[in-house]
Amino acid sequence: MVPEGSEVIELTSPATTTTATSGEGQWDSESQEHDGCTLPPADRGLQAWLFLLSAFMIEGTVWGFPFAFGVFQNYYSTHEPFSKDSSGIAAIGTTATGVMYLGAPLVQFFYSSFPGYQRVVNISGLVLIEISLVAASFANNTWQLLVTQGILYAIGGMFLYYLAIMYLDQWFIQRQGLAFGIMWGGGGAAGVIIPILLEWLLSQYGFRTTLRVWAIVMFFLATPSVYFLRPRLPIQHSRHGIRRVDLTFTKSSTFLILQAGTIIQGVGYFIPSYWLPTYSRAIGLSHLSGTATVALFNFASVIGAVSIGALCDHFHVTTAILISTVGATISLFVGWGLAVSLAPVLVFALFYGIFGGGFSATWPGCATSVKTKYRGAETGMVISMLAAGKGIGAVASGPLSEKLLEVDSWRGKLDGAYGTGYGLLVLVSGISMVLGGVGWAGRRFGWVL
Repeated sequence: MVPEGSEVIELTSPATTTTATSGEGQWDSESQEHDGCTLPPADRGLQAWLFLLSAFMIEGTVWGFPFAFGVFQNYYSTHEPFSKDSSGIAAIGTTATGVMYLGAPLVQFFYSSFPGYQRVVNISGLVLIEISLVAASFANNTWQLLVTQGILYAIGGMFLYYLAIMYLDQWFIQRQGLAFGIMWGGGGAAGVIIPILLEWLLSQYGFRTTLRVWAIVMFFLATPSVYFLRPRLPIQHSRHGIRRVDLTFTKSSTFLILQAGTIIQGVGYFIPSYWLPTYSRAIGLSHLSGTATVALFNFASVIGAVSIGALCDHFHVTTAILISTVGATISLFVGWGLAVSLAPVLVFALFYGIFGGGFSATWPGCATSVKTKYRGAETGMVISMLAAGKGIGAVASGPLSEKLLEVDSWRGKLDGAYGTGYGLLVLVSGISMVLGGVGWAGRRFGWVL
């Protein structure tokens, strides 16, 4: 039973109606009226596309920076004062992305339970990011970077970013997969420009000035986007203070299998993006070439996110998962495995970005699959739980990849990348891509609806 006066949100598939009820009224999310007030249309219109543009920009600014951490990792490991103790540097980037992923359900739960505080917390996220970047510019050892550029940045990023996921579910219903793909493409689009900008700033001015410059850029890019990040539906307040959030879907085989695939895929997904600049240097390429591979990977992930997101609007999500899995697996075992010069490395970055980078765009489709049986599940909460699963993989991939580099015994014994000292990274990443497609197998056995 739901307490009288509390709010219940019921969200069905993107192709159907989204209904919300409260103690004071109800509305159809595709309707253009609520309590006599005219609502802007979903899936179309200036306001919907302005919202999506804002979500795209916030995605780009929040996620584009940690996704380009490979450039910082390359700098920190070769420059004072961090090169003396470089063992924990890889953990900075994976911690930032991992915490933002892992914290997603908590932030989403807070936004759902306390709707009156959404705006204040969202703005505070931008403030925390600014503080973290400036504080990191004063760091003198690795643990200080981990706390500031890693953990504090991630907390601010969560507060700033996850409200966009909650509101996007209101603005786009029929074209939800495409809309999420476009929004998530923002991180990849920013990742094309940010690595090149950061590489230039780091080489010319060092990390302290670079971090302070990015803090200024971040402020001027994100502030207008925060203004337009507004809900389409009126915020409903529970008379009991806390709104009930339905989490029963987390016990379903559909969710558990899709979540398992997300976790496993996440373990290997981040390894190439973080280590490509270092790998490029190891095979004799220039710093600029390493940066170019990260930029190309991020550009390709835009194509992947939009394409795979659109597939989820027309096919079952496991079809999109299969396409992503097969493409990413081949890219790793063959593309990276044989890449020992610039051209093959760039080809690998392109195809891995498209297929591997597009995997997260299956999450709206996963939410649709979950809601086939659990109609009270919220799209934002399902996606946030999946994001947390990817965060587990992200956090694990940092120390795992460093350990694999230490114990790799294939150096000089095998051809291609397998004999460069990075062979185990290729192997583990490839295996995680294969196992990340467990959702497709789950549907074949009837475990995924």
